[in-house]
Amino acid sequence: MDIALRPVHDSDLPVFYRQLNDPESLRMAAFTPEDPADQDRFDAHWARIRSSPEIVVRTVLGDGDVVGHVSVYGEPGEREVTYWVDRAHWGKGIATAALRGLLAEVAERPLYARVAADSAASRRVLERCGFEVSARATGYAPARGAEIDELVLTLDG
Repeated sequence: MDIALRPVHDSDLPVFYRQLNDPESLRMAAFTPEDPADQDRFDAHWARIRSSPEIVVRTVLGDGDVVGHVSVYGEPGEREVTYWVDRAHWGKGIATAALRGLLAEVAERPLYARVAADSAASRRVLERCGFEVSARATGYAPARGAEIDELVLTLDG
């Protein structure tokens, strides 16, 4: 599959909304909005993301189709990466390719990532892109309705 990144288009947002509301994807991601089905909050969130000069966000295309998104956000020195790939495309190397593409575009280091400790696939994506586990924490995961263990990973210069 040919993976490409491009700026987010208005037409991508309904796809992102559908992807965000997949129950299995929510459980895997764990750290999600309190109510992912709240369309108004979703729209406001994406309007804020797209208007911020500090956030680098890209739509992930697989053979020309929208399959997810990837971004870097946060304060200087504390910036984090995040990504989302449609569950129908898990296990195909898309998240790894998309994150590598974003990391090539954003030279700033260090970068951080957080992942549910039991999300082996997400951890593998990050480690394949050079991130290393740097801390363990506990955080409230809205998609699971509980405090869960999470890993903090760091990508240094």
